[in-house]
Amino acid sequence: MNPDRIFDAFPAPSYRGNQQAALGDIRDAFEAGNDVVLVRAPTGSGKSLLARAVAGCARTAAEGDPVDATGAYYTTPQVSQLDDVAGDDLLQDLNIIRGKSNYTCILPGELDTPVNQAPCVRERGYDCSVQHRCPYFSDRAIASNREIAAMTLAYFMQTAGSEVFRKRDVVVIDEAHGLAEWAEMYATIQLGPRTVPFWDDLRVPAVDSVERAVQYADALAQQCTRRKDELLGQQSLSPGEVRERDRLQELIGELEFFVKDYRDPQSPTTWLVDQSEPETGSTDSSEDDDPAGGALTIKPMDPERYLRYTVWDRGNKFALLSATILNKDAFCRHVGLEPSRVALVDVGHTFPVENRPLYDVTQGKMTYEEREETLPKIARSIVRIMQKHPDEKGLIHAHSYAIQDELESLLTDFGVGNRVRSHTRDDRNADLEAWKASDDPDVFLSVKMEEALDLKGDLCRWQVLCKAPFLNTSDSRVAHRLESGQWAWYYRAALRTVIQACGRVIRAPDDYGSTYVADSSLLDLFERARTDMPDWFAAQVDRLETPDLPSFEPRTALDSAGGSIGGGSTRSKTSSSSNETGTYERSRNRSGTRSRSGRSSKRSPLADVWDTDG
Repeated sequence: MNPDRIFDAFPAPSYRGNQQAALGDIRDAFEAGNDVVLVRAPTGSGKSLLARAVAGCARTAAEGDPVDATGAYYTTPQVSQLDDVAGDDLLQDLNIIRGKSNYTCILPGELDTPVNQAPCVRERGYDCSVQHRCPYFSDRAIASNREIAAMTLAYFMQTAGSEVFRKRDVVVIDEAHGLAEWAEMYATIQLGPRTVPFWDDLRVPAVDSVERAVQYADALAQQCTRRKDELLGQQSLSPGEVRERDRLQELIGELEFFVKDYRDPQSPTTWLVDQSEPETGSTDSSEDDDPAGGALTIKPMDPERYLRYTVWDRGNKFALLSATILNKDAFCRHVGLEPSRVALVDVGHTFPVENRPLYDVTQGKMTYEEREETLPKIARSIVRIMQKHPDEKGLIHAHSYAIQDELESLLTDFGVGNRVRSHTRDDRNADLEAWKASDDPDVFLSVKMEEALDLKGDLCRWQVLCKAPFLNTSDSRVAHRLESGQWAWYYRAALRTVIQACGRVIRAPDDYGSTYVADSSLLDLFERARTDMPDWFAAQVDRLETPDLPSFEPRTALDSAGGSIGGGSTRSKTSSSSNETGTYERSRNRSGTRSRSGRSSKRSPLADVWDTDG
């Protein structure tokens, strides 16, 4: 790596904000001998441009010996982030490769077939006459032979050990704040009817320890291998059999990794096992009276070895960029890095703090026990906020689909449903894009959209945080950490999500957007996590104030929206009431229907692309 090239490798014709200073700090950090540089850059810093400049410092093929690692990888967990890179004219030399399922076969009669189910994977020994023109293999060949290959983190991890995507000199990971959590998710093994092709033929024991889970995983891996070999022995496979073969291969790798890692006394990974109750009729005991069990979830804690194999062994130098790497030492500990070999570069915020205000509209706690009392009050506050912004779009971070449904019903009962949109699990992207494309000042009830969402300018001028985004304490990993006293980690995780959410509605120095805090637990979070706040976000918190909202008059929330009082939502033309309290019990028990706006899409901004063969 040659850090001195970082300014020449910057792809834009000029610098904005703190980019030039950031490049100098990154260069100095690498020149000081650090293997990893964490770049904490807030929204609007142009992280992708900084990432491209770092990638351009990688050793070239002309500069190294044949055995030397050359070139760079750019990777991000977010599919939407990769899409943004693909559409940026300044980043055209990032050669993007996606998983096979994202490409369509070009053979006659197969034009609707994804490449991962094409004849080349269905028929043994198939010699494709057009493979040189296949969009997947063409992109793969280009990405593997050019200086900078770009891909999702899922694809990057899946191709570990690949002969095509070998170790490179520099690896740049954008939006890297959740690296430990993404690794834990990717390394988690789900064993159940949706993930094990022949689950109904298995007898699953009751698993009361990790050791027992290892024994079962070892045996299951052998069964999967036998079934996979049977499929490989066939001359041709149906699309369903192709999916089964690929899933079996993936499952074998997961199980073997778990067994090997657990049995290695040097492994730092802690494994947890959750098991559901067996399905009715599957509780018969075997000859040795071993009771039956249900689906299994095998989870790693801080999967250092998994990250070493899938990430850290893939490059010589690393740059990890994010707005929310809040604590360097804690981050390093969770991802298996030695802090003494890691530098942190802070990039200052260039957005005026007065353009990104926080407002206190807290109405009580949104814990499960107190939600029934608090949520109607929050809904009333949302109506008043809608009145304050009659001609501006708004975003509601509902946190969960249960809260989303209840809010939609309450807002409809209050008479403002004509200005409210929401999304389903399957059509989240289509519904989001329809809302963004609309000129109406509609309010979008979202779930898990705190990241990877660019609502610049008039796309959105205000948002509401309905609930403090604390991790679910019923998750065994969360419970395990809290039992060991890792409360700072717990608060950091929530703060990170809040900071990410605050960045959705202001995307440039001359942009502006208001964030309303509705859950009083968020105020407690700000206090408890204060020491881990970036200075620029602490400045926002210090300016937190109670806004001057209009008195509750739902009709005025529709004056500029072209709606009328008493109308239903855009998905459900249910009659509504404009009384102040609403009919909460009725709304809680009603399941609203939603239209499918625009083109159906099942791809989430967090979707991963595991369908690769490297």
